[in-house]
Amino acid sequence: MRTALTTCPLCEATCGLELTIEGDRITGVRGDRQDAFSGGFLCPKGASLGALDSDPDRLREPVARRGGSFEAVSWAEAFALVDERLSAIIGAHGRDAVALYLGNPTVHSLAGGLYAGPLRKAAGSRNFFTAATVDQMPRHVASGLLYGGIFTIPVPDIDRTDFLLLLGADPFTSNGSLWTVPDAPGRLKALRKRGGAFVVVDPRRSRTAAAADRHLAIVPGTDVFLLLAMVNELFAASLVDLKALAGHVNGLAGVRELSLPFTPEAVAARCGIEAGEIRALAHQLAAAPRAAVYGRLGTTTVEFGTVASWLVDVLNVLTGNLDRPGGAMFPMPAHTRRGTGSGKGFTTGRWHSRVRGLPEVAGEFPVVTLADEIETAGPGQVRALVTVAGNPALSVPNSARLDAALSTVDFMVSVDPYLNETTRHADVILPPPPPSRRAHYDLAFLSFTVRNVAKYSRAAVPLRPGEVDEGEILLRLTGIFAGLGPDADLDALVGLSGESEYSREERLLDAKLRSGPYGLSLADLLDRPHGLDLGPLTSRVPEVLRTPSGRIELCPEPIAADVPRVLAALREPVDGMVLIGRRHLRSNNSWLHNVPALVKGKQLCTLLVNPGDAERLGLADGGTARVTSRVGEVEATVEVSADMAAGVVSLPHGWGHDRPGTRLTTARAHPGVNVNLLTDDLAVDPLSGTAVLNGVHVRVTPSAAQ
Repeated sequence: MRTALTTCPLCEATCGLELTIEGDRITGVRGDRQDAFSGGFLCPKGASLGALDSDPDRLREPVARRGGSFEAVSWAEAFALVDERLSAIIGAHGRDAVALYLGNPTVHSLAGGLYAGPLRKAAGSRNFFTAATVDQMPRHVASGLLYGGIFTIPVPDIDRTDFLLLLGADPFTSNGSLWTVPDAPGRLKALRKRGGAFVVVDPRRSRTAAAADRHLAIVPGTDVFLLLAMVNELFAASLVDLKALAGHVNGLAGVRELSLPFTPEAVAARCGIEAGEIRALAHQLAAAPRAAVYGRLGTTTVEFGTVASWLVDVLNVLTGNLDRPGGAMFPMPAHTRRGTGSGKGFTTGRWHSRVRGLPEVAGEFPVVTLADEIETAGPGQVRALVTVAGNPALSVPNSARLDAALSTVDFMVSVDPYLNETTRHADVILPPPPPSRRAHYDLAFLSFTVRNVAKYSRAAVPLRPGEVDEGEILLRLTGIFAGLGPDADLDALVGLSGESEYSREERLLDAKLRSGPYGLSLADLLDRPHGLDLGPLTSRVPEVLRTPSGRIELCPEPIAADVPRVLAALREPVDGMVLIGRRHLRSNNSWLHNVPALVKGKQLCTLLVNPGDAERLGLADGGTARVTSRVGEVEATVEVSADMAAGVVSLPHGWGHDRPGTRLTTARAHPGVNVNLLTDDLAVDPLSGTAVLNGVHVRVTPSAAQ
């Protein structure tokens, strides 16, 4: 028996874990109390790492489809088959005939962070898709337009702020998203204990909202109106004060002009918050000594996701709270370089999708159009698909359509440890090793930390005979796409030569650290297995900017051009029920539903309904409701809850494990229903291509079976 340290890879909080290892198995998990960042915090997901790691349903060797079923094959056979089939399709139909989809777990691994870029480049296809367009792409677009870089995303300096406004977010459950904040509940409680306050805007009284000083139950999808009215009030009441940012901002007058029609009185009925409450909120934000505004999934996966994401930062700028302690600040990760204060800026629409003409955003197409590209014949039709750590058959709107489309591609290869709802369509599945057998450094999430930190951990146990490291899997695919075959020199693919005591990934990480702002090396992190605290966030404007002007572009033209659409929507009558999603502490998308400890007990996938709505609609707690939208219908167990606003129902994302042909024993016993049978693949935020997953119009009736 021994102990090993690692970082939890199951959400964005990057909590340090202390593992008890017996032989090559994890037999105990506890929070690392000496961790420089998380200080011992542990949630149920992290505590389940051992069960996830040893899940008997995990694939331990490649499988290939043979006569309608899957058979185990050697790694050499698997890669040779992938090479043969992809090369033939590319040779006959061109590179755009192969689509690449990267799922959310890709950014939770060091190999994914290092090699997804080279894989994408080698594939050379315009048909590139990721989970970003069913999640956070509006945040990236807003940051690109404001600051010139899609990863230049400010985060609330929660440990030093006096007032925090949270919209469409539940960090008590998620521990932050695009905001790396372990023990968010503890930090929010500490904020209140030192005399500060936080307000939550959410259609549901979430765990975070229940702990807040104030909860505003907004109509789903209308945060954009609330935020514009707050901007309007700041100008009308002469509360705008840019403070140290005054010499670094363009477009202030343009923002004022855009906000003029959106008075608190004009938006109150539409967003369900009284005009006086909106004014009070704007004044509270402006009056706080240090404050920050933060918006997440409820503000991004909506009709005006990019405009709402932009407004979050506009409010931080107008109150002088951007880039100052206690406000919204830009982390400085150890693996990236300092900037020069200007750059090329950001643009979209450099090319468009073949079928629907949707613009490219950050080099990818909206995943809502993947089914179009598979189904529609003609030059450039998608005939092959490579998925990496993704389950789009569950996560993409109108998923019944995409699920059917996946069964028609000529060839599909998936990098995934499970035979799940998506990979059941694959011809070859290449399973990466479990978390205990992977090194870990958070290239993505250390860019959004509430303190500057760096942590690296080697694999807790070595690979078993016959297992192949995730990095090698991705690089073998890269070599195949590059025309070098399955036996390419992997070091040469990533520009390495010579021998080293470090692994391939360690050598690449070491180079990033050495060229970073702190002059660290991999050896520094190996010497500090509990992580290295690099200090509180510091002001970075103008160095962090990448705009051609070297200034914050507060009123970018694409945003200004979309605001008239917002104004038109403000004047449209709205009625009927709307559907939103929700998070749970024991769940993360579709990843963890095969872990018994995380799905036992009270049913997690229920339709939350307000008591008044339940009575009006004839629904009973524990009964079944039929929910219908433009694209489909589901039947779900009803949970009557006063936490839901009237006129709103909620189903969580990531469920629907009732498809045939999977090997998910526990998940199939707790299938839930797939909310994306209801979400609409034609409804997107046009600036980012992001799907509208919240505020979906539905009809709710008692099940006919009752």
